[in-house]
Amino acid sequence: MVELKLSNGVGIPQLGMGTWQINDRGSLLEIIKAGYGLGYSLIDTAAAYSNEMAIGKVLEKLGIPREKLFLSDKVWNTNRGFDAVQEACRRSLKKLKTDYLDLYLIHWPASPKLHEAWESINAETWRGMEKLYEDGLVRAIGVCNFKIHHLEALFKTSEIVPMVNQLELHPGMPQLDLVSFCRGHNICIEASSPLGNGEILTNETLIALSQTKGKTVAQICLRYGVEKGLILIPKTTSTERLRENKGIYDFTLSPQEVSMIDSLPYCGGIGIDPDEVTEFG
Repeated sequence: MVELKLSNGVGIPQLGMGTWQINDRGSLLEIIKAGYGLGYSLIDTAAAYSNEMAIGKVLEKLGIPREKLFLSDKVWNTNRGFDAVQEACRRSLKKLKTDYLDLYLIHWPASPKLHEAWESINAETWRGMEKLYEDGLVRAIGVCNFKIHHLEALFKTSEIVPMVNQLELHPGMPQLDLVSFCRGHNICIEASSPLGNGEILTNETLIALSQTKGKTVAQICLRYGVEKGLILIPKTTSTERLRENKGIYDFTLSPQEVSMIDSLPYCGGIGIDPDEVTEFG
């Protein structure tokens, strides 16, 4: 599996397995076992997914050596703050049956539209993330869904720049300005929904391109992310889809084709605005 480097030198697989909405232990066992057999090692979860304990039991049953996995987790909105984020991380470690996480992320920012003290809330949460990193409980730290104004405010007090910003990013929602800003600060972009809500799979431009390349539309979308240097964590419970998702390294998209995809009108979005999200999602 192709590996990218974070700003602190930690290697992260470019293609991983998302687990959002996969809560059944049997399904998790099947998909993780199949994925590992196909070369996947990045498993992305979150406290809010309510599947950390199931994943921990699956990994214990499979007996995969810890060093062969890249475990990524996220702290939920109800655990913001210096102490709360550290306590939340330790709970997640216990559920996942591991001594450390490879990547730990803030799931959503406290936004200026909902929190008068949003800057200090995010700053205190990030300070707790930095402490987890310094204590060796996590190998890398980052954020999710942070817009430019969230990041600029965080930079005022942070000692460590986030190593990752996990975003909704896909054809029809390229977030070009935010991606450029993150690149300028050496923040790696992780696409949490590289296929959006599925609507983009019926886009005529992408269908035509897939026919030209002899690939599926999903593979075109994922290759688009590869061309842009993104980490990709599509979610699936299908072993065949896992295999299909890997088939994105034997073809390329030209700069012109990438630009064409960049210019597609908005479509296929999940529809959650980081400035509107509440403590409960």
